[in-house]
Amino acid sequence: MTGDLRPGGHYQLQGNAGGTIERCEPPSHLAVTWEFQGGMSWVEVRLSEEAGGTKVELEHIVPDDDHWRRYGPGATGVGWELALVGLDMHLGGAPPVDPEEAAAWSMSEAGKGFVRASSDGWRDAFLAAGAPESTAGEMAANTSAFYTGEGG
Repeated sequence: MTGDLRPGGHYQLQGNAGGTIERCEPPSHLAVTWEFQGGMSWVEVRLSEEAGGTKVELEHIVPDDDHWRRYGPGATGVGWELALVGLDMHLGGAPPVDPEEAAAWSMSEAGKGFVRASSDGWRDAFLAAGAPESTAGEMAANTSAFYTGEGG
């Protein structure tokens, strides 16, 4: 991450989103805009102590726009799940991952299987929230296709 890393400053994640740091209260709260490919959404991360560790709460608010109507909750959900797997590996002491190896894994059957399972989980959550089955299914299929490079 690069940029002016203070409240009101701008950050940039290499090859991903950037935005404005709206609120930063170390070590427990961060709120930023999430600006990517001409769209903007909002992310908040809260950390709190919990028996035996730290509770992480992540909220990503996305506007009801064309992107949402095509991909639904899995669009950001799958990306965050992939990031949280990486964070878990890092906190567990895993060595740094070579970007080329990560890209190869994401296109492997194991990586694509992870994405499909994640997309299906977000579909199921959306269904539980009352979404029509055809809408949730189409959004999950679009999300899987986007992340796996298999059409869509």
